[in-house]
Amino acid sequence: MLPDKDGSGGCGGGQATSGEDPSVNLFREYLRLRTVHPEPDYDAALRFLDRIAEELGLPMKKIEVCPGRVVSIMTWQGTNPALKSILLNSHTDVVPVYQEHWKYDAFAAVKDAEGNIYARGTQDMKCVTIQYIQAIRRLKAEGRKCMRTIHLMFVPDEEVGGHKGMETFVKLPEFQKLNIGFALDEGLANPGEAFTVFYGERNPWWITVHCPGSPGHGSRFVENTAAEKLRSIINSFLDFREKEKHRLNTSECFTLGDVTTVNMTMVKGGVAYNVIPAEMDVSFDLRIPPTVNLQEFEEQIKKWCKEAGEGITYEFAQKHMNQNLTSTDDSDPWWKAFSTTLGSLKIMFQVFLKGIQVYENLVPALANVPTLPCDT
Repeated sequence: MLPDKDGSGGCGGGQATSGEDPSVNLFREYLRLRTVHPEPDYDAALRFLDRIAEELGLPMKKIEVCPGRVVSIMTWQGTNPALKSILLNSHTDVVPVYQEHWKYDAFAAVKDAEGNIYARGTQDMKCVTIQYIQAIRRLKAEGRKCMRTIHLMFVPDEEVGGHKGMETFVKLPEFQKLNIGFALDEGLANPGEAFTVFYGERNPWWITVHCPGSPGHGSRFVENTAAEKLRSIINSFLDFREKEKHRLNTSECFTLGDVTTVNMTMVKGGVAYNVIPAEMDVSFDLRIPPTVNLQEFEEQIKKWCKEAGEGITYEFAQKHMNQNLTSTDDSDPWWKAFSTTLGSLKIMFQVFLKGIQVYENLVPALANVPTLPCDT
């Protein structure tokens, strides 16, 4: 859910519903596209983006990085295209929906009397996509020019790890040719007066632990069962989860990004009520801060597996190891442009339309950072 109130917005974006801001209308249109896993309608998203590129007068390049997985890039060329470019990145896919838990149809983009919009993807991250688009639309309508080229990139499959999206694309020459100097991506909405800035990212580890054991009939006390090992593994991971949650809740300076989140997401095993299974599996979603020693953390996992019993193995569906942080030093020209611009904005609530104003100020500030040593 995302509120759209407090202001009216800019130009363009198709035909608006009577009395509705065109930007809100465009946002709701995009939300209605069912780009939801496990079978996202990416063709609908591509048609939508084709139309937007034509409206903006921007060329759009499409790179099929894997069968059925297309990265789309709109490019607004700068006055000095040799300089490092600015990337505005967003993903088009959204996570699955449990419709029974929703107040409205998750793809109807219902707007209530208070201006709240209900739809899957309102915050993650279709709002940002439309905010990028509408900010660029306004800047072009004002006749603004930027020194640095600006790329708007729309990637698939982020919600399932990006293996057939960004992870593949960054290895291609087409990505290198973008010559990116600074990138903006998704974050979290903040209803208060402060701007929350994310300058690093926790590494997602999706791990499945395989617990083999002695099979047998359900009427017997069989020793060394898979379930006993599974219980030990679950206890180890969830005990650690409680410790991390306690650290977060008892620290005045910690935020979610400072702790490791652990969530058990899948359990598999068994064929019948009266048959003790020969193997049971459990899967976890871990998000590990860049301050954690990843090698030591994996050694801890190995220790939990060893303590649970013989023969236990694990495998990763996803294992990110990048612990780089964006500089927030006042001497960094990118950070200076970013922080100075945000600091000058007097926006009380970061609702949807106000977000467009943020990007309308932030994007040209970044795209006009003077020539840097990395540009030569």
